[in-house]
Amino acid sequence: MLKRLANPDVAKAVANIVWLGLERLTQIVVAIAVSGLLARYFGPDVFGKWQYANTLLLVLAPITWVCGAEILVPTIVHRPAAELGTVLGSAFALRIAVSALALVATWAAIAAGVTDPTVGAMLAGLAVTMIFREPFIGVINSWLQSMTYSKPQLVTSMATALVKAGLVYLLVRLAATPARFAWLWALEAAAIGGVLMVYYVRRQGGTLGWRIDRALLRHFASAGTVFWIGLVCMYLFLKLDRLMLERAISFADLGRYSAAQQINENWIALGLMLAQTIAPAFVYRVQDIASLRRNVKRLMLLAAAIMISGACVLDALAPLVITRVFGPNYEGAISIFRWCVWLSVPAGIEAIGNLVVLKYQAKFVLLAKWLLALGVAFVVNLIAIPRIGSYGALVGLAAGYLAAASVNLYYIRLKLRP
Repeated sequence: MLKRLANPDVAKAVANIVWLGLERLTQIVVAIAVSGLLARYFGPDVFGKWQYANTLLLVLAPITWVCGAEILVPTIVHRPAAELGTVLGSAFALRIAVSALALVATWAAIAAGVTDPTVGAMLAGLAVTMIFREPFIGVINSWLQSMTYSKPQLVTSMATALVKAGLVYLLVRLAATPARFAWLWALEAAAIGGVLMVYYVRRQGGTLGWRIDRALLRHFASAGTVFWIGLVCMYLFLKLDRLMLERAISFADLGRYSAAQQINENWIALGLMLAQTIAPAFVYRVQDIASLRRNVKRLMLLAAAIMISGACVLDALAPLVITRVFGPNYEGAISIFRWCVWLSVPAGIEAIGNLVVLKYQAKFVLLAKWLLALGVAFVVNLIAIPRIGSYGALVGLAAGYLAAASVNLYYIRLKLRP
């Protein structure tokens, strides 16, 4: 064990995981606190609209994910250090252009009245995060991931999350209108992006040094297209439950369902971030098939153990979490929460398996996987939601995750054969 920890890659990964754990713990605590404040302040009906606005944002956000981390991080790892400014500058130019178009289109749709007025007012502020998340935060974070050093981004995220929680409390005390809270999320994204840009400039000797290379720009736009569509399908799958439930249940019931899912999604995000932070050291840089197969197997077991342990704790604490945080009006979310936390197990295993797909840039496998998961979830939701309501949406998510994980395992079996 001491010999392994002496390995620079292993030491970096362990330090990254420690910071990741602290950041996830902070985000979970802040999410619970903020959700509790908003749920009690808004009431189930308006809270359901708030959650639906967030769902729409998370369906729209993948539009800005051209040249995602699955393209950018391996490119940074394999290109000479002298080309870093060109790689990051080209990725930034592509992302900022697409993000600006997505924001304008979202505002135009809101102005045209395609959503509930309250939902639209909330979404107008939330959508501003698209300008900062991928062009600024995403580009710098990809650079940090390539070095297996996410501490600057994680520390900044923790600090801004705590500040945001304080500002939410202040707006509640001031009895602000629901739409005003959305702008706090835009402010948080801008602050993180600004801090990371300053950090990058300092690490590069005081100059940004970003340049746009048209050939690389075209490569990013074309090479990432299939991945991009695949990720759009992935996030549509992840939010399909709320999109379909909105048509079948009241906003108050949707608020109760979303209260349970929001805490669960913060927990599932741990598995995704765990996969991202260890990918360069234990998957992307490993060329020996036997070593890679062994690493993937161990990482899957680790992810499963972490997720099962966490699900057991959250299941046991469900009544305490729901009633103490969200209040008596959300008691209907307790049983939903107890079921949905177990979705973290297939989600964590899927995230590890997905690393092999990304390592070999198997873009059509990624696309086929999420199209299959989306299709399976849609059919199951169509059948189950009218019969068992919110629980039908959980069945759809479980079926979709299992379909996605099965595709990963089949691909790994073929690709990493001895």
